Amino acid sequence: MSKTNILPDLLLRNRNRRKNTKLLEIHTPNRIIEGHYVKIGGIDQWVTIRGEDYHNPVVLFIHGGPASPYSIFSPLLRSWEKHFTIVQWDQRGAGKTFTRNGKDGSGPITFSRLAQDGIELVEYLCNKIQQQKVILIGSSVGSLIGIMMAKRRPDLFYAYVGTDQNSPDPQYLTHQLTMDSLRNAGHAKGVQLVEKMGPDPTRWSREDFERRNQYLVKVINDVPNMIMDLILPSMLSSPEHKFSDLIDFFKGMKFSLDHLYNELVAFDFDEVGLCLKLPFFIMHGDKDIITPIATAKAYFDKIEAPFKEYVLIRNAGHLACFARPEQFLEELINRVHPLATATENEIAKGII
Repeated sequence: MSKTNILPDLLLRNRNRRKNTKLLEIHTPNRIIEGHYVKIGGIDQWVTIRGEDYHNPVVLFIHGGPASPYSIFSPLLRSWEKHFTIVQWDQRGAGKTFTRNGKDGSGPITFSRLAQDGIELVEYLCNKIQQQKVILIGSSVGSLIGIMMAKRRPDLFYAYVGTDQNSPDPQYLTHQLTMDSLRNAGHAKGVQLVEKMGPDPTRWSREDFERRNQYLVKVINDVPNMIMDLILPSMLSSPEHKFSDLIDFFKGMKFSLDHLYNELVAFDFDEVGLCLKLPFFIMHGDKDIITPIATAKAYFDKIEAPFKEYVLIRNAGHLACFARPEQFLEELINRVHPLATATENEIAKGII
């Protein structure tokens, strides 16, 4: 990570935080602006709820990482809050939830535990905001938690929207794309490492996995870079995060990956299955090399759902909804928002 790339963000941190504080103001009569701890799964977990009208459909983000909270991206989603109530959740072991509970109060962490926490959160939200269901967006590693939640409790969701969707990869397409990307960028160290690792992620060491990801992120340059253009600037300019929060951000990521790594590289998609009893969408960056479009489309094609659509977000890589928030919002408004006002009969008949 180049110091020269982050220096301007550090120097302008206070100015950018003030700017975002102003941007995040909401003055509408039915606004909802909350950030507090909620007792979920027996521990305090940090939840933010924002929107111009609490009657609007609720969108719940399941963040990736593991343990990379998306609450830092609230300024990028400010336009969404006119149409939806946006809920961000720092999962067990992540962000402000990790700050509150620490290592001793967070674990053990499994994908099943995170999915159950998410379901408890949705039940809390439906009761609090007096809505029957929410729209579920699972992003990156959060898409694994998301599909588990959708499978277990489809009655709680108007739709599942996967973005940066983690998918089965029996042909090891991700390995080949990673090799091609590193070779094309002339990244000799990266090519050597990935060749040594081989295609089967269940045989990778934790250390090699992290180094591979660091190398791969560095060669993303024709679309917004998930680290340098999205995560770091958003972290440093977030008015809702102090420096101590940012330190805990990274501590939580390490802690959570310690718990989840073995499950992550050998995720059991068969246990979730291919039959989902709710509308299913994948909205994927068309140049994503972290979770490739080929594997996401193959997964989408096999899914059985009462209604499904596959959408490419133009000129976007990983974290497509934050790289191109306006296009992503347009797709949500046109394709998903109507499901929150349609009857079950209309959805079943394909009217909506």
